[in-house]
Amino acid sequence: MNIAVEHIATDQPPDDAKARDLDYGWQSGNQIELLENGEAYFPKVFEAMRAAQREILLETFILFEDKVGFELKDILIEAAQRGVKVVASLDGFGCGELSVSFLRELAEAGVAVQMFDPASKTLGIRTNWFRRLHRKIVVVDAAVAFIGGINFSADHLGDFGPEAKQDYAVQIVGPAVADLHHFALAQSGRQVRTRRGWRRRPQRPAPWATSEEDGLVRLIYRDNVQHRDDIEEAYIHALSKARTRAVIANAYFFPGYRLLREIRNAARRGVHVQLIMQGQPDVLLAKLAARMLYDYLLKDGVVIHEYCQRPLHGKVALVDDDWSTVGSSNLDPLSLALNLEANVLIRDRAFNQQLYESLEALARNHCQTMPEKRKPRLWLWRLTVGFLVFHVMRHFPVLTGWLPAHKPRLKPIESPAHDV
Repeated sequence: MNIAVEHIATDQPPDDAKARDLDYGWQSGNQIELLENGEAYFPKVFEAMRAAQREILLETFILFEDKVGFELKDILIEAAQRGVKVVASLDGFGCGELSVSFLRELAEAGVAVQMFDPASKTLGIRTNWFRRLHRKIVVVDAAVAFIGGINFSADHLGDFGPEAKQDYAVQIVGPAVADLHHFALAQSGRQVRTRRGWRRRPQRPAPWATSEEDGLVRLIYRDNVQHRDDIEEAYIHALSKARTRAVIANAYFFPGYRLLREIRNAARRGVHVQLIMQGQPDVLLAKLAARMLYDYLLKDGVVIHEYCQRPLHGKVALVDDDWSTVGSSNLDPLSLALNLEANVLIRDRAFNQQLYESLEALARNHCQTMPEKRKPRLWLWRLTVGFLVFHVMRHFPVLTGWLPAHKPRLKPIESPAHDV
């Protein structure tokens, strides 16, 4: 049986000359809604998909065959059957366990499924760990968009249990949706057309909006070509301008020296800087790596909280009373130097305050705060194993750069007629 699933193996932009270098400026007049965890996110996304009339574009790192994944599949199939164009771009590693029957149902209904960088297992283990499609974007009818860190899996719901993730996304309605739509369409390899209401921003915009109005949104992303450090630069620029407060909640925290220095410098000049990190991580190495940076930051007044209720999966930040960012990018070597990521920058006071209140409640009620002066312990371990782990993590992107580069290809695959 020939299943209409396309495999993309590239960290390059599409070949379409009009979509090679996409830069998006600040768009005003947007309505932005914070969606915390799956309880807020999934109903909004599924409602928009059920109401779709023309098009659904979806990118996700993870799609599991659980109650969330099955509901998404049914919604996409129903939309395709009523004539809606549906394109689902999935990561070959994060979605590598999807069954043939699951994909077949989507394909037979007319859903265009694309898999980024798939790879067969070696000794039963998936080995394609690096350069992932890590974005989480949904655009419906070029009228409403969703972006953040939430995948389509039941572990983003509280009833999943102690391992349920704490995470964030946003719903956007307004002019910025045109940019998200154009970006998602271009990255899917589909033809990009200019229509009424769809806008492109080819200029390279300033990273900081100067307008005093609210509702400003700008899409930023990182690829492995011309936008390698856009997200990191946005953090650095915002922190350099911080005057009163900065809060960063990030699941995997091991940024580069420049960003670390900007966090420290903000605290030195009197900005109240708070970091919310994982206290119960799903990857132990992430916690160990982050803790190696604590002393460097604590001694200059940065307040560090560890979220201990369940795994933290969020990738959000705010500066002062109007700048915020929400998206898929962690602040670690994978996200900042290898993965394909996307965030939105937001200049909106009401949204900033809503995000601040949510993070403040998280820090106050469910976190432990690291003492400013920690007692030195296990010093021998920190001088040996700690030193090695620090430098392996720091130079990890360079090491992976020695691996063979991906080459662009897009082709249908043959699948067996029976389930596996």
